Amino acid sequence: MTTLTKQPDPGLSAGESRKTRKRKPAATFRGVGDLKVALLFIAPALIGFVLFYLVPTIRGIYLSFTEYSILGDPDWIGTKNYEQIAKDPLFWNALGVTTEYVVINIVLQTVLALGLALLMHRVAKSTIVRGALLLPYLMANVIAALLWFWMLDYQIGIVNQIIEWLGLPRVAFFGSEEWAIPTQALINTWRHMGYTALLIFAGLQAIPNNVYEAASIDGSKGFSTFWRITLPLLRPVLVLVLVVTVIGSFQVFDTVAVTTQGGPVNATRVLQYYIYQRAFAEQDFGYGSALAVILFLILAIVAFIQMKFLRGNQSDLD
Repeated sequence: MTTLTKQPDPGLSAGESRKTRKRKPAATFRGVGDLKVALLFIAPALIGFVLFYLVPTIRGIYLSFTEYSILGDPDWIGTKNYEQIAKDPLFWNALGVTTEYVVINIVLQTVLALGLALLMHRVAKSTIVRGALLLPYLMANVIAALLWFWMLDYQIGIVNQIIEWLGLPRVAFFGSEEWAIPTQALINTWRHMGYTALLIFAGLQAIPNNVYEAASIDGSKGFSTFWRITLPLLRPVLVLVLVVTVIGSFQVFDTVAVTTQGGPVNATRVLQYYIYQRAFAEQDFGYGSALAVILFLILAIVAFIQMKFLRGNQSDLD
């Protein structure tokens, strides 16, 4: 029987073999050092996440199963808060109002932002013009809401004065049940569509020009190119935009708080404002926490459905 022995590589000298063996531990130690540096940089964000997101979330879930006022200790009551929510007409009204707001805001904001992004990509080449589109987004929500609240005022608002000058009747934008929520959605659309357009514009720039050149050779032009090439290739960006805008729309609060305070007759009592009323105005933190948990579950389910069925993590460029 012959014994097989591993022969040293004739191309390497003994000294080179020893140097190679010595490099491996150095690489390992360097990897450990890089990990420590990475953890050091991640630590502030991780600590902030734990203190300001994870811990409050866990405590909020716990409080949702209690009856709690800030003047006393939490009393465990099980699922009674959730049972009460199921029978609460104000909750279902708030959910319906919020859904109406989200639908109006998402449709208008996405369509207008897509149009602006196309103009930025093909017409507006100036950086100043593109930057001007972001100016409303740089304005605080409260300031934007108050600005439009004064401009749309029934008596002294400039918009109603223009409407009257045109011979049309004045419109109670914030004072009528019919117009209150669409007005809130339009304010949010005006403020955010520039930022949304910037995200879509970034997606347009990522599409290679050779794709359009090939489509042009095949005879594709205008709307056909947009529908068959641009939109499919923009799908990951559009899904991201939809997820972000839907989550933000469900959490609308400040615009309602400084304009209508949920009125008239609960027409703008969105879910986030109802949570604020129950938790802070009525000091029922247990019930407010249960409402917040339900909102969290709604947002998680909606985001999952969007990512799953719209295939947001896939690109046709692959």
